[in-house]
Amino acid sequence: MAVPEKGRTFLGFDFSTQQIKAIAVDDSLRVVHESAVQFDIDLPEFRTHGGAHIREDKLTVTSPTIMWVKAFDLLMDKMKKDNFDFSKVAALSGTGQQHGSVYWKHGAQKVLKSLQPDKSLHQQLQDQFSVEDSPIWMDSSTTKQCQQLENKLGGPQTVANITGSRAYERFTGNQIAKVFETNKEAYDNTERISLVSSFAASLFYGDYAPIDHSDGSGMNLMDINSLDWCDERSEERRVGKECRSRWSPYH
Repeated sequence: MAVPEKGRTFLGFDFSTQQIKAIAVDDSLRVVHESAVQFDIDLPEFRTHGGAHIREDKLTVTSPTIMWVKAFDLLMDKMKKDNFDFSKVAALSGTGQQHGSVYWKHGAQKVLKSLQPDKSLHQQLQDQFSVEDSPIWMDSSTTKQCQQLENKLGGPQTVANITGSRAYERFTGNQIAKVFETNKEAYDNTERISLVSSFAASLFYGDYAPIDHSDGSGMNLMDINSLDWCDERSEERRVGKECRSRWSPYH
């Protein structure tokens, strides 16, 4: 049902490193509502620092995927307690920390499509991730994978010509390559890989949401010339079409 222009609001969400935040504005861009859930403070059971876990090697940095889902549940509860009128929302928008990756387990799409309104999202999705701790933008543990990519494709400039950037450790393609090489069982149990932004959209959509081109360009996976997945990168990962089938399609 269309929302009447009078009194309508526009709601935006930000899935950042340290918190999930919602802000609503009216037609005059006046802020009418703000809510936030801070991971360290509001979800102490996950024992994060700055929203992340820094491993002993000081290079591997991750965040619990289900923490983001539970935080979203808490955010919705806060908004309801504040009597936010969802019926007046005319449009949604969202952002997510760049480069972070989410690994959906085989069968997760079926669960997403059949979510029940009387149960929390984190209860329904708690067993739907093949990699429980998502690599995030702070991670720098993939130097090996970056070197492999640049050596295979002919150097950093060639990688930049194709994907828009030389190989960087935090970029999602290199993170996926690390999972493929070091945790093959989890990779084989992965139905779809999302960025944090498309993961967040999937929670609203009730299905796998596509990846935005702007976010996709920060993965070392997208051919910036064709705006499609890079065939050379797929071949470099030795999994070809089988690997491409796991990545969310571009929108």
